[in-house]
Amino acid sequence: MADFWKRFSRNRGAVIGAAILLIVVIVALLAPILFPQSPWRMVQRPFLPPLTMDQYPLGTDAVGRDVLTGLAHGAQVSLLVGLISTVAALLIGIPIGALAGYFGGWLDDALMRFTEFFQTVPNFALAIVLVAIFEPSIFSIVAAIAIVSWPPVARLVRGEVLSLRSREYVEAAILAGQKNGTIIVRQVLPNTLSPIIVLASLMVATAILLESSLSFLGLGDPNLMSWGYMIGAARTVIRQAWWLSFFPGVAILLTVLALNLIGEGLNDALNPRLARKGR
Repeated sequence: MADFWKRFSRNRGAVIGAAILLIVVIVALLAPILFPQSPWRMVQRPFLPPLTMDQYPLGTDAVGRDVLTGLAHGAQVSLLVGLISTVAALLIGIPIGALAGYFGGWLDDALMRFTEFFQTVPNFALAIVLVAIFEPSIFSIVAAIAIVSWPPVARLVRGEVLSLRSREYVEAAILAGQKNGTIIVRQVLPNTLSPIIVLASLMVATAILLESSLSFLGLGDPNLMSWGYMIGAARTVIRQAWWLSFFPGVAILLTVLALNLIGEGLNDALNPRLARKGR
């Protein structure tokens, strides 16, 4: 563990990304305490510019809601959707990839054709269709993002398992009479964790972007304030009130950038042979 943190800390971008993400997480966790009022509550006159009143440093939106409160509560939604949809995608993709890579043959062909079927349709288009069918809600958004996100996981795990199934310790487990399921869970999958962790960090960033895009199009949960909703609601008044789309846009940019930097740092730390020289 000490070696991992040493290699991770050599990547300055990853450390900066971790610091940014930590701030976002703290804001999301403390939002109900720091901003106890509802983000939907009208608190001042509409279109109050930033830095006009100390109580509302980021101003108000088109109906007089506090922008800072919306950003804090929106962080909860974005992180929640990103984490849960990524976990759900991993729970779908890892078993499919492991079974395809370990057993091979017709099962591999069938599972890979099934995976390719989902990859033939653009992720965003498929997510829009799924959310529209099941009506916009936090559950349908998470499910849609998970469904469009699992194929890369399956293909990654399959490739890793294919390279591991012929290793000596796997053959020794087979000779010892262990069941296939036990071998996959105890011998094979633990050795695929490094690339999966790196991919998962990037998937969270992608999920946040997808949720923001869906909310921007009006397909977000109407009962939850999100960064995408804030940008979508402000698109018609962008010339009149630039700050309404600027601040949530910066929040999305910094969060996604932080997750990508962390993913790069994890790749260097978990795969030291691939780490670039000079770090």
